[in-house]
Amino acid sequence: MSEQNPYIIPSAQYKKRVTAFSIASVIVCLACVYMNFNPFMVFTEFHYVTDLLKEMFPPNYKVVADNTSIPFSILLTIAMAFLGTLYGGIIAIILAFLSASNIIPYKIIRSIINVIVSFFRVIPSLVVVLIFVIAVGPGPFAGMLTLVVLTIGTFGKLFREVIENTENPPGEAIYSVGAARVQVIKYSIIPQILPTLIANLLYAFDVNMRAAIALGIFGGGGIGFEFQLAKSVLHYKDVTALISIIIVLVFVVEKLSDYLRKKILGEGKLK
Repeated sequence: MSEQNPYIIPSAQYKKRVTAFSIASVIVCLACVYMNFNPFMVFTEFHYVTDLLKEMFPPNYKVVADNTSIPFSILLTIAMAFLGTLYGGIIAIILAFLSASNIIPYKIIRSIINVIVSFFRVIPSLVVVLIFVIAVGPGPFAGMLTLVVLTIGTFGKLFREVIENTENPPGEAIYSVGAARVQVIKYSIIPQILPTLIANLLYAFDVNMRAAIALGIFGGGGIGFEFQLAKSVLHYKDVTALISIIIVLVFVVEKLSDYLRKKILGEGKLK
């Protein structure tokens, strides 16, 4: 047997991993020094967490009965998410038709619409809600307008891709017998995209439901505002109760949205 070489040369992939780990370690250390943060504090000062948990449990569910504004705030949050999805979805569908290459033959119009949708998509949600809070005042109306903008930015491009991915033969067959472009859209494109659009709108409602709760903390109204109010007055047992209610609310909306999406996409058509 040949004698083994005691000196093993590390592979290039091993060197890359060691280099990446070393760079990441240096960055983390520099960040801890810059922020004056002791990473071992999580283990040495854990009693702060236990003290907070003692203040948060058990949840005070009596706050729902004592504070009649909480059930109303839950309904406001659902209404914000629904109206934001409805109006934002309608505008997103219109912009998607105006930017689809198989609908609008003029590139300049499609480019302008795509820039508008991209502008809505890159604006952070917190910036949008603060703008509307300043413009119309804090409350659910500002939150709903923010969700409209977020829905346009998120789903405008998605709807455009859905329209552009439709099959051409049905439309060409209708167009060949003398149909106008509007008739081609009505009888060929819309039947193909309708189930997908409605399924995506249900998903948008699911997403906007979570966003509506978060926006309420920053002045958008709804259950998020009640959460922020309870936290500001240090009623931590009320905060825990509201957190559990929010979790149940989001879970129910998510499961309902998933069921309806599977029902629509599974059947392939709307009855």
